[in-house]
Parts: sequence; C-alpha cells; structure tokens
Amino acid sequence: MSPKKLSLSCAAGLLCALAALAPASAEPIRNVVIVHGALADGSGWRKVHDLLKAKGYNVAVVQPPMTSLKDDVDAARRVLDLQDGPSVLVGHSYGGMVVTEAGQAQNVAGLVYVAAFQPDEGENLLDLAGRIPPPTTGIKATADGYLYLDPKVYAADFAADVPAAEAEFMARSQVFPAKASFEARITQPAWKSKRSWALVATEDRAIHPDLMRMMAKRAGSATVEVKASHAVFMSQPEPVAGLIDKAAEALSK
Repeated sequence: MSPKKLSLSCAAGLLCALAALAPASAEPIRNVVIVHGALADGSGWRKVHDLLKAKGYNVAVVQPPMTSLKDDVDAARRVLDLQDGPSVLVGHSYGGMVVTEAGQAQNVAGLVYVAAFQPDEGENLLDLAGRIPPPTTGIKATADGYLYLDPKVYAADFAADVPAAEAEFMARSQVFPAKASFEARITQPAWKSKRSWALVATEDRAIHPDLMRMMAKRAGSATVEVKASHAVFMSQPEPVAGLIDKAAEALSK
C-alpha cells in the first residue's frame, strides 16, 4: 500500500474510532404520560394537557382503577406501551407511587413528581404519610376498605385555590382508592436509575410540603416550589406544564 493510501486509511480508522467513542445524542422526548392521584380523576389535567399539546407533545392521561398498586402500575404500563418513542412519566399524589414502579419500563426516559409521593424501596404510602403527617384529618374509609376525603373538608384540604363550585364537584366525583393500594410496598424505585424532577406545592394539606422536600432531596430530583394547594395541576397548570417541558428538554440533550 502506498504511503498516501496508508495515511488515508489511518485517518479513516481514527475518525471511526472517535465516532464510536462520542456519546450518542438522546432521542427527542415528544411523549408525556400522566398518572393522576387518588381522590380525583384525570379530567383535572386538561389544562396541563392543552399547554403541553400546544408545545407539540403527545399527551396521554392514565385512568388507573385504584384497586391495587399492581393494577395501577399495569394500567400505566399499558398506556406507555402505546407510545411511539420515549416518554416522560408524570405522577401526582398517589400517582407518584405508581410512576415510581411503572417507571422501570424501558421507554420511560425520566420522571416528574407533582405534589406527589416519591417512595424508596420497601416503603408504602401509609408509612411515608405517617413520617410527617399532613394537616388534613378528613380521610375516611368505607366498610369494604376504600378511602375517600370527607366532602366537608375536600375544598380546604385538597383544592383550596380551585374555584368553589369546581372543588365542590370534585368532592362529589372523587375516585375512591382501595386501602390496599396505600399499603403496597415499592420494589424497584425508578428514580434510582432515571433522572427525576419534583414540584412541591407549598400550601398542600394532603401531603406535607416538608415530606415532599425530603423525598425529592434523597432522590436527587431537580425541585421547584409553587405556592398552591394539592390540586396545583388545576390551579396553576402553567408551572406544572413548564416543569414537564423542562424535564423533556433536558432528557432530549
């Protein structure tokens, strides 16, 4: 081989080697999958949905049955399986328990916790809530083991900054979770292997803000605080959508 051809061959080999060592660019995140919490359904996420859709995201809202943590995780994964490409998985309140487990799915790029529980391995919702109890004392149980928030305190303790008529309707249409869902323990927290973000609602009476701060800190989540009730996704959809957008952009780099 001539010196010129040898030189060209070496240069080509070096370029190939450098290309192999260069980090692959992340696939753009265009999918957002939202898991609502207990005591409310997915319809309350309409404003966040619309804001994200206007930015070009494909948004899906899971309606988990709330019969068991396993059933709810299965519901989330069912929706994740329908997405084309990677997704940001978002959880509110008890939905944080669901996304922590469901987030192990390969097509989940990262997690966003919105006024949510962010459990570690072996923890359940009742354990976490008991560490720093929230102000509300309105959680009641039905005879067959389902939970609900007393409609008399629903507006004040769940949706204090939502219009009164809307909060009243939410109280009368709330989703009852099985107590067993709150007792189930997490086995594989997805935030240990994937990046996460957290929004702390500072006026939250359903989850103590200090508990949210503690959980986010130990998970290493990028955290923002918003002066809002537990229903922050309804009362202040802009910062909620903004955090989800920020997470998707960071995961796309």
